[in-house]
Amino acid sequence: MVYGYVRVSSDKQTVENQRFEINRFCEREGIKIDGWIEETISGTKAYDKRKLGKLLGKAKKNDIIICSELSRLGRNLFMIMEILNQCMTKECRVWTIKDGYRLGDDIQSKVLAFAFGLSAEIERNLISQRTKEALARKRAEGVVLGRPIGRKSDKVKLSGKEEIIRELRSQGVSICEIANIYRVNRNTVSKFIKERL
Repeated sequence: MVYGYVRVSSDKQTVENQRFEINRFCEREGIKIDGWIEETISGTKAYDKRKLGKLLGKAKKNDIIICSELSRLGRNLFMIMEILNQCMTKECRVWTIKDGYRLGDDIQSKVLAFAFGLSAEIERNLISQRTKEALARKRAEGVVLGRPIGRKSDKVKLSGKEEIIRELRSQGVSICEIANIYRVNRNTVSKFIKERL
């Protein structure tokens, strides 16, 4: 079996770019995707609490998991290593497109997995450090950071969907069903209806 795995961290991001990359790669290589796993969840969340964990649980020898890059699997070195180690133990393969990585059971795969994971973590740590330093400098200069107190953004996850949601409600579609359609919490839909419709 060949699986396409795509993950984004928030509702504001789209899985379409990753899907496009994987499809284009598969066309080039003459591979057919047997199943897609898509999720909107932080990569810091334990992989066994994500759809990825279920995929790894059912993966068998010679199955292939294709994703756009290693960082889609996890957001830190140890998690990526754990995932790749589980795949090596099960003898299933992980291929990434941007990194050009091919996990097998050879020593080169293990070294590459370590190197890619380490470099990705170092890059994230450097970005985080630069961000913290920039914020500290701004504070020292007296700049007030963040949204002004008492002011909320007018834009919410369901902004622009007022008419569709109004129509769905008039047809008797439940709040839970609307939440499922837009992949948000039912409380988000309830609050949106109360405040906007």
